[in-house]
Amino acid sequence: MQALANKVAIVTGASSGIGLAAAQLFAAEGAQVVLWARRPEPLAAAAAGIRAQGGMAIALAGDVCDEAFARALVELATSRFGGLDVAFNNAGGLGPLTATADVTLADWEDALRVNLTSAFLGAKYQIPAMLRRKGGSLVFTSTFVGYTAGMPNMAAYAASKSGLVGLTQALAAELGPRGVRVNALLPGGTDTPMGRVVASSPEAVAYVQGLHALKRLAQPAEIARAALFLASDASSFTTGTALLVDGGVSINRS
Repeated sequence: MQALANKVAIVTGASSGIGLAAAQLFAAEGAQVVLWARRPEPLAAAAAGIRAQGGMAIALAGDVCDEAFARALVELATSRFGGLDVAFNNAGGLGPLTATADVTLADWEDALRVNLTSAFLGAKYQIPAMLRRKGGSLVFTSTFVGYTAGMPNMAAYAASKSGLVGLTQALAAELGPRGVRVNALLPGGTDTPMGRVVASSPEAVAYVQGLHALKRLAQPAEIARAALFLASDASSFTTGTALLVDGGVSINRS
């Protein structure tokens, strides 16, 4: 049986990396998916690829930090597919990778806007749609950085992504009595375009791999499978959780 049969799911950051892998997996598991990303061309290609495999997918490109767009994304899901059951709020960015004293206020605020405010805006409009269905699953992509480990020159990223854990817990307590589960997914190092910005040379990749107990990076499909668990009824008694899918980077000391 398909894990998301007859479900409607929004996936943000869906044109590449974890978001693309999750959108493809959700569709393969029976979901009707609504994809978001900033760049129209790769987003359209992602949706077309899902449809070519027999899945159901539509796409809307825009600014996930724009409140009107966050509302429009949910309206598209409800108008085309009849409602909303799952939202994987995965979009985000690294922010400034520099010493904290050199981070400009504009760059700091942009990191918060992209990683935290966008998730709030998504949830603001996703929640009422889920409540109309008497339940649902919200999933936010956070990170181990700033949660179980500190990394230099990543203060804006760590702070903005850590805020998602607090948002997750507050929403889980608020919405649990009404049947909506809320969880955060915390990946470790993953072989994605964004990850390659941090590890941009063979030496850097080897170093990052060595930080993990498994001594390798994740593939996006591995993180997508964890997102599927949180999105589906397989995690029906899981809410308010910061789920580490990090290859042991949080506990490794060797």
